[in-house]
This record gives sequence, C-alpha cells and structure tokens, in this order.
Amino acid sequence: MDTHTSLAPIAFLDLKPQRARIETALRARLDAILASCQFVLGPDVTELEQRLAAFCGAKHCIAVSSGTDALQIALMAENIGRGDAVFLPAFTYTATAEVATVLGATPVFVDIDPTTFQIDIANLRARIIQVRDGGKLTPRAIMGVDLFGQPADWPAINALAAEFGMTTIDDAAQSFGASLGGKRLGTMATATATSFFPSKPLGAYGDGGALFTEDDERASLFRSLRTHGEGKQRYEVIRTGMNGRLDTIQAAVLLCKLDIFEADLASRARIADLYDSRLAGAVQIPARVPDSDSAWAIYSILLKSGESRDGLAASLREKGVPSAIYYPKPLHFQPAYASLHDGASLPVSEEIGNRILALPLYPDLSDADAHRVCDAVLSSV
Repeated sequence: MDTHTSLAPIAFLDLKPQRARIETALRARLDAILASCQFVLGPDVTELEQRLAAFCGAKHCIAVSSGTDALQIALMAENIGRGDAVFLPAFTYTATAEVATVLGATPVFVDIDPTTFQIDIANLRARIIQVRDGGKLTPRAIMGVDLFGQPADWPAINALAAEFGMTTIDDAAQSFGASLGGKRLGTMATATATSFFPSKPLGAYGDGGALFTEDDERASLFRSLRTHGEGKQRYEVIRTGMNGRLDTIQAAVLLCKLDIFEADLASRARIADLYDSRLAGAVQIPARVPDSDSAWAIYSILLKSGESRDGLAASLREKGVPSAIYYPKPLHFQPAYASLHDGASLPVSEEIGNRILALPLYPDLSDADAHRVCDAVLSSV
C-alpha cells in the first residue's frame, strides 16, 4: 500500500498560515482604513511606496493597480507604439508581450538559456541586429524578465541597450526580493515593474503592482500616467493616461507582509535548497544565475521528455502532490501573437515547455511536506 495515499494532499500554494502570522497587524490597519474611508491612494499607499523603495535601494517607487499596468505605464512613458520593436523572451507570461501589443508596438521574441530560463544574450543581440537591418521596425526597448524569481543578466542587457540606443524595462513580476551582484532588483533597468498578485513572493489579496526608477522626471510621469494623465491639479489633464491606482487596502496587506518578507524569502530559499539536495541527479534542477539570490517564486524541474513529465505529474497527483506547468507553450506559438512573429526559430523556448514542471514552494511549506514532495518525485522517475 502506498502510504502517501493516507496523507492529506499538499497544497501547491497555501496563504492561510501566512495570513495567520499577520492577522493582528492587518486587522488594525484595515480598521483604520475603514474609519478613514480613504480607499484609493490613501496614506498606506504612500508609506508602502517609501518602504518598497528603501527595501530595494531605489530612489522612487510608484504603486499601481497591477504588474501588467506597471509594464504598460513604463512603455507609455517612453512613447513606444506603432513601428517600434520591443524585445522580450518568448518563454514568459503573456503580460510581457501584451502591453507592447496593446500600445501598437511589435513584440520581438527572443530565446532563453536552457538551464536558467533567462533571456539568451547572444540570441538577443542577433535579434536586435536582424530587426534593425530589416528596416521595418525601430528597436526601442528590451524588456528583460527575471523569470521564476531569478535575475536576468542585467549588465549584459544594459550593455546591449547602450550599444543600440534602446531603453530597458525590468519585468520583475516574479522576482521582487531577488538580488544580483549584492543589489536588490529595482535599480537594474531604466524602469522596473513588479507584481503583487497573491501568488507572488510579496503578494497582496488582490491585484497590485509597482514601478521603480532612479529618474525624477520618469517618476513624475509614472504618477501622472497611473491617474488618467493628470497634472498637478486633479482636473488638469495633460496627457492620455490610464486608471492604474493602487487600493489602500492592498497597500495595508503589503505593508504587513513586508514586516515578515525577509523571513519568507529565507524560507523560500531553504525549501529550494532542500529540493536541490534531494532531487539533483534524478531530475534537472534549476541552475543558479551566478552572483545572485532568487526570490523563488517558482521552482521548476526539467524532465527528459514530455512523456516523462506528464507521467511524473500524474504520479504525483495520485500521491497527493500537486504540480503546475509554467509555461506549456512559448508566446510566439500563442494565437494572440503568432501573426506578429517573424518566423525566427527559438528552439529552447519551443522545446522546454514540454519538459518543465513546477513543484510546490511557499514560505509556510513545512520541511516534512517538502521531503514528501521529494519522496514522491524520486519514487516516480
């Protein structure tokens, strides 16, 4: 008899224990907000912006309504639109490409490194040259993605941007809290966007996001764009913007979670190290980006084939261990973007979605359950 079947299923993500840890402080903040009735851009939002900026060493933080809106505002601030090319990895969530497309720009998909899953710098250079020499689009922006919580190669990305006269936007939706070269993400690019979707390392209880920049003018522009393009007076509309403001209640949640965020990051790293030590050799574990610390939003392993991946997922499910696939197909194969793709082959992105599998990882996952995940994997491969 399989002893795993007698155990309660493991959650892929369980936010209830974390909520219990912040409940007293959160209720006090929520009561104050209900009493004040300042539900949008209230004092908690200002406090959150200050604390987030201090956390990652950025000069400015602008809280917004979602990570997607943060990315779109960053592109809007650069006047990126029709005829412009925005370079981004093909293996990422749709929001990265979506915001460029919504503004009329063309996403140019780039392959990824087969071990770290970050954007491939050599392929990025080749794609920029290809587009520039083609003459149909103007290379305007590189949108790097710190996939699964690890940082992209920002020194190399910034060097390419300087060489070709482009701007850089860090899609740090999965990586707030990560560091590269001893510095937290948030200052690596011209603008950094992050998400506070509930499943993220720092997650709200609804949608939310933030933008970081070192540039005073961009910070002012970001604030205007998030509030319908307003000027210094509320009904002075000086540009076309969007409704991208953060709710005060979400700021309260994030402030309480910031109090325990360092401890949560340490827990995520401990679980990732446990998985490494148990699973290395049986499956391909995620390679570490040199001189970095991951936020460990997602821990994904690679199997030898799609058949073995699907077989493992089914076996884990029978043992009460959940898994997930991030992402089953690259963006240039998605119907929304296939017609925009120039036909370039991106072999790593096209193949890796067939073999990748994410395991449970969240701060309150117990060591016992993490070992149970490993036992289930090792007994199934």
